[in-house]
Amino acid sequence: MTWIVQNLWLVPVLPTLAAGISALASRRNRLFAASLAIGSMSISFLLSVIAFAHVLSLNGQGLEIRQVVNFRWVQFGSEWLRLGWQLDPLTAVMLLMVTFVGLLIFIYSVGYMKHDENFTRFFCFLALFAGAMLGVVIANSLLLLFMCWELVGLTSYLLIGFWYHKPEAAAAAKKAFIVTRIGDLGFFLGMVWLYAQTGTLLFYDGGAGCLEHSALAALVAHVTAVGMAASTGIALLIFCGAAGKSGQVPLHVWLPDAMEGPTPVSALIHAATMVAAGVFLIARIYPLMSAHAGLAGPLIPTTALIVVTWVGAITAVFAALIAVAQYDIKRILAYSTISQLGYMMMGLGVGGVAVGMFHLITHAFFKSLLFLGAGSVIHGCNGEQDIRKMGGLRKFMPITFLTYAVGMLALCGFPLFFSGFWSKDAILHAANIWTVSKMPFYLGAFGALLTAFYMTRQVYYVFGGKLRLPQTHSGTDHASAHASATPHESPAVMTIPLTILAAFALLLGFIGTPAWPWFQSFLGGQRVALHLAAFSEPGLLPVMLSSSLIVLLGLALGWWFYGRKPIANADAPDAFGRLQPHAFAVLGHAFYVDAFYAATLLRLNAAWSRICDWLDRWVWNGVVQTVSYTVLAFAWLDNLLDTKVVNAGFDEGCETVSRGGQVLSRLQGGHVQSYLRMIGIALVALAVFLLWGATR
Repeated sequence: MTWIVQNLWLVPVLPTLAAGISALASRRNRLFAASLAIGSMSISFLLSVIAFAHVLSLNGQGLEIRQVVNFRWVQFGSEWLRLGWQLDPLTAVMLLMVTFVGLLIFIYSVGYMKHDENFTRFFCFLALFAGAMLGVVIANSLLLLFMCWELVGLTSYLLIGFWYHKPEAAAAAKKAFIVTRIGDLGFFLGMVWLYAQTGTLLFYDGGAGCLEHSALAALVAHVTAVGMAASTGIALLIFCGAAGKSGQVPLHVWLPDAMEGPTPVSALIHAATMVAAGVFLIARIYPLMSAHAGLAGPLIPTTALIVVTWVGAITAVFAALIAVAQYDIKRILAYSTISQLGYMMMGLGVGGVAVGMFHLITHAFFKSLLFLGAGSVIHGCNGEQDIRKMGGLRKFMPITFLTYAVGMLALCGFPLFFSGFWSKDAILHAANIWTVSKMPFYLGAFGALLTAFYMTRQVYYVFGGKLRLPQTHSGTDHASAHASATPHESPAVMTIPLTILAAFALLLGFIGTPAWPWFQSFLGGQRVALHLAAFSEPGLLPVMLSSSLIVLLGLALGWWFYGRKPIANADAPDAFGRLQPHAFAVLGHAFYVDAFYAATLLRLNAAWSRICDWLDRWVWNGVVQTVSYTVLAFAWLDNLLDTKVVNAGFDEGCETVSRGGQVLSRLQGGHVQSYLRMIGIALVALAVFLLWGATR
């Protein structure tokens, strides 16, 4: 086993260690904290490159690609609970993406958070978050993955609520933490059930791991009381955790509010890491998700994969519809992220790991680009986030505009030249040939139309027309507290990461085209070759053509509503809103899901809390008081008996003995005359007794 496999633990530990050291630094050590975080992430990136090269070389030699290191952690009696890490193609790709995109976001944050008084604390939290996410990626144990998973949840809470003095940020942080914990409860139950069935939480352990053939066969064969295989039940429970982290319906409500955090946090958490962790989890446990009787093949639809597919397809369209009617630049991207995560889940369900993960990787780059681009816009517009109050920014921020346009076209899936086209089309093609139903394909196609429409709307609002920016600061983002009222381009420390991400948003799709499916072959541990004939695969070209037409139609509709006639002023009604005001209002309020939760679940929770309070005060407290008074009564009675009966009787007996002793003590006075007197009295008494007896 090579050095990089043995020391892969360094990749997550270095940022975590940097966070620990930064936590001990004072607030004024800004340069030290930033240098430590960026330096640790740079070393982790270099180690990830080495790990990726190692996997690539093994693949080229046709050797076993997955390598694991397991170790003992805690002993229970004679049993040891073991943890471990692994290096395989999935790990290598994720490590490379997370460290590279994370490093760019770290560098960008130096400029974006320049004037924040808690700069040092920000980089401490950022490094800790990165270390936790990298721990999720390398884990070869579901328990280790879960521990890092929960640490990701904690650090996301700290980062989303970084500006905790804002009530909105504090509320958003709590909401994200609680909603994701709901999903994690299912995850935890699935993990416990898996351990109870297999006796291990190691994924791979020389044939004895919970994702290896013997364990999967036993899980499939074990049928529960409701007629469901144990493998299906466990997979669905774990999917609850993935749905929570990746913002799938109905646990999506935390993600839009999480935009209250600093924009680099949005880029890191909601594009490349945390929300992608749910998709990665499903990819990691895919053998369990696809396990069925006979274990005949990975792509035969199972109940778990069918659920994943439908949830993803519904989420993709649901969130895209909401994005159509939003005005906050980051909130539009947030709903877009939810929609794209739905596509990834759908890709995993209909096409397998390679299809879903390909879109995850491309999305990480172009969505990070869009979030950082939005941050650049906010930075240049004195903290403004309302797209109605922007406009004309392409003149003031040319680099931001060009890079944002690249990210927008990649997200829309513009034909041929942008990465999103190839990864999105792979999902649609797999959905088109899915044997269960065609409906996910139609939902995915409709979602693609909506994506092109709402992103065109956003670009025209932000960069088209004339400047509508008010002269006073009205935004909620504090990164630009010292910026001028006139829009301005961001500094190089922010625009250079944008340019790099834009380049990847353009080029990355070519590693997974049907003619050269390098990415898919790499994840499958196969050698890749150029096959131009792949475009002749049945149904592929029609899907590519129809998807291209759908995207172009969405762009055209966006231009028709928002580009054809420039937006006059910030108070002008939305063009689509004028056409369908009632539908637009419903979409603007996100289908009133939050209001529904507030009126049902939250109200039920509040009512139950009041019931619990009443029970605690008047029932359980009454029982406790009754028991306590009963005990006190017994104590008083015991004291009474002890004092008035036991003690009194004992004291009276002692007095009697004492008095008797005093009387007897007089007989032992030591005077001879007293003894003679007593003898004389005794003799007289004896004589009287004898005479009395003789007379009878």
